[in-house]
Amino acid sequence: MPEVDLKDLEELPGVGRVTAQKLRSAGIFSIRQLALHTADELAEMVDMEPTRLANILRHARRLVGFRVYDGKSYRSMRDSLPRLTTGVKSLDDLLGGGLEPRAIYEFAGEFGAGKTQLCHQIAVTAQLSPDRGGVSGRVFYLDTEGTFSPERIESIAKRFEVDPELALENILSVEAINVDHQIECLRTDVIEAIEEQNVKVIVVDSLISHFRAEYAGRDQLALRQQRLNYFIDWLLRIARVYNVYIVVTNQVLEVPVAWRAEHKVPAGGNIVAHGTTHRFMLEVKDRTRRRVKVIDSPKLPYGAETFFEIFEGGVRDVA
Repeated sequence: MPEVDLKDLEELPGVGRVTAQKLRSAGIFSIRQLALHTADELAEMVDMEPTRLANILRHARRLVGFRVYDGKSYRSMRDSLPRLTTGVKSLDDLLGGGLEPRAIYEFAGEFGAGKTQLCHQIAVTAQLSPDRGGVSGRVFYLDTEGTFSPERIESIAKRFEVDPELALENILSVEAINVDHQIECLRTDVIEAIEEQNVKVIVVDSLISHFRAEYAGRDQLALRQQRLNYFIDWLLRIARVYNVYIVVTNQVLEVPVAWRAEHKVPAGGNIVAHGTTHRFMLEVKDRTRRRVKVIDSPKLPYGAETFFEIFEGGVRDVA
């Protein structure tokens, strides 16, 4: 089969110059970007028959690599994708060798548990060369709580012997001001950055902050969960189509439990539980030490844990 230029829409069967122009006018510029959508989503964006759109999408997904694998071939495909170091060896070991692409990693915890510290460090380690555990990529940092710190990036970069100015240039950050903006950034800015600017890691810090603020009360719970589900679904689509790494942070809720202290659980309910791939709870142990515990994963052992400590140069193994 001849090699196909995935940036050229007209390589797709059924897509000529006129159709390609319609898609570009709707903001879709490549076959990968097209493959992210459903036929219903496209029908709202371009004036074309849904059945024709469905056929075009079928070809797009196949060209991008969504096909039937046997178990052995699927394992080989996944094993061929590089892991990304967190910069903490014990945490990399807990993760089975580091972060893997095509998955969503959720780190939940109370304020001060080290979620943002870990995200800042991953934003730097992603820029390292593969022989140092990185992926030589840029990072898109979707900041919903105003916690992204250039000064912290500089400190962490110095520890990893990365030019601080270059480290900052390689992190694209946006402060999403509400749910609409958060979803818009993911569907437009993030995809453009992946396609055009070598972004390989997406950080969302935090996932649920705006959803909890804007959809308060039980009467809005269904709508909140629906929109949250849509956002997570798009994260996973992007992860699988582009083989990128996704890290999100999450807040916690205190749930009353009989005969003992209140139990902390990640916010977002079953929507987040089903939507994310690997889930971890971060807990404060003392002034600098934090515990990371697996609370759900398709391959990591439930309850497995490790510790890291926060210091001037980021986060590191506990001595």
